[in-house]
Amino acid sequence: MQDSRRKNLSSLVITASGISLLCLSALHFASPEFEPSWRMVSEYALGKHKWLVSLFFVFWGLSSLLLAADLWNHVTSKASKAGVTLLFISGIGASLAALFDVSQPAGHGIAGLLGIPTVPVATLLIANHISKKHEWSSFAKPIKFFAHCTWIALVLMVVTMAVMMTGFKDAGIETGPDSPPPSHVPEGVIAMAGYVNRLMILADIVWLILVAKAIKDISHLKPSLQ
Repeated sequence: MQDSRRKNLSSLVITASGISLLCLSALHFASPEFEPSWRMVSEYALGKHKWLVSLFFVFWGLSSLLLAADLWNHVTSKASKAGVTLLFISGIGASLAALFDVSQPAGHGIAGLLGIPTVPVATLLIANHISKKHEWSSFAKPIKFFAHCTWIALVLMVVTMAVMMTGFKDAGIETGPDSPPPSHVPEGVIAMAGYVNRLMILADIVWLILVAKAIKDISHLKPSLQ
């Protein structure tokens, strides 16, 4: 009965993650005016489909919260428990981003603080722990690979964002929290932060799906191993 509940919970994680990715994909078609090379995903809330952005964050947050609940009984070390706790906090952050969009900088900033830097730490702590468990051996490599992708993508986003903001400043365009978004990218400004932002999100959500699928498969195999 317990394994059945875990499989159901894992299925919910995969479903919620999939819906989140579908919402993100749909936004690129619904709001083509937001150039993906330099506009952040959260900026879609400034367009005509704010509800779709909210759904994206709601289902992303839900998948993180559900996976954290599912993982708690699979990890045993203090470090991995801390990782699961951080994963839960990241889910709260993503959920808050649905309530506080970029037009509410204070709330959105808190959501980002809770939801963004916690993910790489959580994924690495959890991946390092479960990779040492025999039943996780066949799933360890892709889970560890995408765990590393989460922090690499975050570092790249910080770097590309800094390069882009410096370029805007040199071009005489203000980019402060109270300034309206630039209408275009001036010639000579390197703008790739939007692409990296999307890659970071993709890495984060794919990791959730991989871990949930591993839990589901492990639960399915347990009866035959007994």
